[in-house]
Amino acid sequence: MPTTLDGGGLFRVHSGDVPFVRYLNPEGQPTQPLPSWVKDGQQLVAYYKAMVKAREADRKAIAMQRTGQMGTYPSCLGQEAPGVVYGSLMKPEDVLVPYYRDLPGQLLRGVELSDIYLYWGGDEQGSAGAGYGQDMPNCVPIATQAGHAVGIASAFRIRDEHRVVVITCGDGATSKGDFLEALNLAGVWQLPVVFLVVNNQWAISVPRHAQCGGVTLAQKGAGAGLPCVQVDGNDVIALHEVIGSSIERARAGKGAVVIEAVTYRLCDHTTADDATRYRENDEVHKAWEEEPVKRLQAYLHEQGLWTPEQEKSLQKQITQDIHRAVETYQATPLQSVSELFDYHYAETPKGLRQQMEEMLGGQNHE
Repeated sequence: MPTTLDGGGLFRVHSGDVPFVRYLNPEGQPTQPLPSWVKDGQQLVAYYKAMVKAREADRKAIAMQRTGQMGTYPSCLGQEAPGVVYGSLMKPEDVLVPYYRDLPGQLLRGVELSDIYLYWGGDEQGSAGAGYGQDMPNCVPIATQAGHAVGIASAFRIRDEHRVVVITCGDGATSKGDFLEALNLAGVWQLPVVFLVVNNQWAISVPRHAQCGGVTLAQKGAGAGLPCVQVDGNDVIALHEVIGSSIERARAGKGAVVIEAVTYRLCDHTTADDATRYRENDEVHKAWEEEPVKRLQAYLHEQGLWTPEQEKSLQKQITQDIHRAVETYQATPLQSVSELFDYHYAETPKGLRQQMEEMLGGQNHE
């Protein structure tokens, strides 16, 4: 991570490039000596299982949307790795402030898959399941969750609680003022927050090179005096090392970190999008060669840590889990029309009451 040096007097001098961290290349081969925790393979197998489940749950969500059983849905295809890592490394008392493409991490944080489906099915009760704990719900507006994250982190600091906030966002969010203002506050107050930028190369139809002139997105943290690091977002080992050390740094009271996880959105922006209108097939094909699931699978096979029989068993279990989640989602009763009005005001204003009565056919359902 780059360092910030005191230059004497009023001057502070920033020195150092943004490092890039990778342990496994796209073929699943180590590029440098691996950390000791990798040796027994247990954590890597857990990461693999979690990524496969997230990918299959994602696939089912798209299928339900295409058949009219769910609303617009943002796929996480190709960027499962960051979520399964932070979801595993955060403590229960920490707080996740997610954006809208965080299904993998939310599952590992304890959110029920049926609640995720319920939310994208248009029912806000999907944001209120017990599995969320104190984690924030999905944030669809771009970068507005950054202010929420530093607010929560400042509360932790005031209360002297050794808890950490992890905020996720896409590459496009780093161009918003909300994000930059949050970085500034986190730097000034040394807040316990980890900014995880999942750079999937596309902000809807706007490519990364048209969003920012900087060599990296991580370096935006330098202006706020924050350590910043770029990591291969398809390499769970590198993500484990970078996210894990950043979380513990924040927990120890040493302040925030900005992480840029470089990956690729292999899917449309949402099910309402057609990415073939703005992306070249060759680019997508190349990205498929670097995706995280096959990369880790290749390493596990090479090390004798995963077999075809284990894969078959995993797929069977995941199919059953997803089927149960879909059944729960589809069996959830629809909310009544009156609930469109019930949760806005302690006392319903006259104009809104009149609208409710008109919608309900003149019946007063206060």
